[in-house]
Amino acid sequence: MKPNYSSIMHAIKATAPFLFLLTGSVVYGQTPQQKALELGNKAVALEDNGKYDEAIELLQDAAKLDPASISYPYELGYACYKKNDYKKAAAYLKALVGRSDVYDQIFQLLGNVYDNMGESQKALDTYDEGLKKFPTSGKLFLEKGNVYWGKKDYAAALPYYERGIEADPAFPSNYYRAARIFCSTTEEVWGMIYGEIFMNLERNSERTAEISKLLYDTYKSEIKITSDTSITVSFSQQMTMNADAFSDPKNVRLPFGMIYEPTLLLSAAGEKSIDIDALDRIRTNFVNQYFGLHYDNTHPNILFDYQNRVLKAGHLEAYNHWILMKGDEDGFNRWKSGNDDKWQAFIKWFTDNGLTVDAKNKFYRNQY
Repeated sequence: MKPNYSSIMHAIKATAPFLFLLTGSVVYGQTPQQKALELGNKAVALEDNGKYDEAIELLQDAAKLDPASISYPYELGYACYKKNDYKKAAAYLKALVGRSDVYDQIFQLLGNVYDNMGESQKALDTYDEGLKKFPTSGKLFLEKGNVYWGKKDYAAALPYYERGIEADPAFPSNYYRAARIFCSTTEEVWGMIYGEIFMNLERNSERTAEISKLLYDTYKSEIKITSDTSITVSFSQQMTMNADAFSDPKNVRLPFGMIYEPTLLLSAAGEKSIDIDALDRIRTNFVNQYFGLHYDNTHPNILFDYQNRVLKAGHLEAYNHWILMKGDEDGFNRWKSGNDDKWQAFIKWFTDNGLTVDAKNKFYRNQY
């Protein structure tokens, strides 16, 4: 992944002085740094269009004009990486890791270079070196997990994704990976929470659509109507309790699955089938039950707090349909055609009232 290059370039541009003629008229001449910036911006545009050789030529010129900048050699490393010229990419990037202005994406990209060269241990060592300097980098935890993901060792990958969620809670990609893993296990509950937080952080991408369908499909497979009067739910089988949970008999802390599943089961009472409209009702009932039973005190959860906020704002029906829309697109379209006013009001509200996720307001599984 690349850093926000345009913001780096903007910062360089803001500090570059103007040149003045002796006549007093202003000439918007270019310093070497400004010329380098111009070349760098052109190079990034070329990279974005897959024209890496042309980008490399411009970046080499930019690096000569502004040799103090770390941005141009990073971009050279990135362009070589995209060309699969890993040896040159590594050479550019290794020269940067000891600099005082190094940033976490440099370790990330260098590790990716090594991983693509088949040197996974060297990649892991590089990510670890980066984490010593940037211990809250979600990107570096992500890449450590991805080394194991690439080997289909999901059990080894998962702890790194969850450490990334805890350390850098506003970074979406660790939630995405963790949700995919958990929704393929018996502990889907964590995938449901991580997945929905991911959708709130990354609202409009192919991955968002993928997780929307995953959440819907998981609800549909794990909420089963077995008869006219019987429903089962199965989102967690981990019901063991540590001895510490009984240290205060008046405040026994139950495993989260023992809170989530019964509340969801109660919320589904009376449903005859599972589709997007039924899941909207179930999810709305769940919020009411969770807060009505004061589980928000014993098991606080930023996602459920946000759902309650959406409910109080009058938009939970639309929000629920948005969350699950890719799992039942026909059902979503039918709902939207009859509720366009609700949808438009929700979109307007949602634009300025997103889920806040930061160091003080975050969720990770080990909180419970």
